[in-house]
Amino acid sequence: MPDQIADMLTRIRNATSGYQPRVDVPQSRLKSEIARILQSEGYVHSFKVVEVKVRRGIQPQKMLRISLKYGPRGQRVLTGLERVSRPGRRVYFGRDETPPVLAGLGTSILTTSQGVMTGREAEKAGVGGEVLCNVW
Repeated sequence: MPDQIADMLTRIRNATSGYQPRVDVPQSRLKSEIARILQSEGYVHSFKVVEVKVRRGIQPQKMLRISLKYGPRGQRVLTGLERVSRPGRRVYFGRDETPPVLAGLGTSILTTSQGVMTGREAEKAGVGGEVLCNVW
């Protein structure tokens, strides 16, 4: 699979549109950091790494189990996910150029030289980087 992050975002998007309680995604460090940011920003309840047995005779695969969050009347908390930088077109922003998402109501997730962080955290730290996705 060429774009693992787009696959993760699509799985989350499909699960929230189907009002599923959780979604499983193949685990990697970058995906775990994205899930950490989604949890800290209040878009998902929690996440944890679990081992899932895919088939008999094959070693268990590590999966990232993300518990999705919904409002009091069942409305979705996570309404949109958009992949910005892709393998075919990388998008970078400088330290002063991070654009707001949905006029400040959303969050952009960047990978910087200091790790994966939100756009607001990157501005405070004075670093730029590659914009992975926008969330609202």
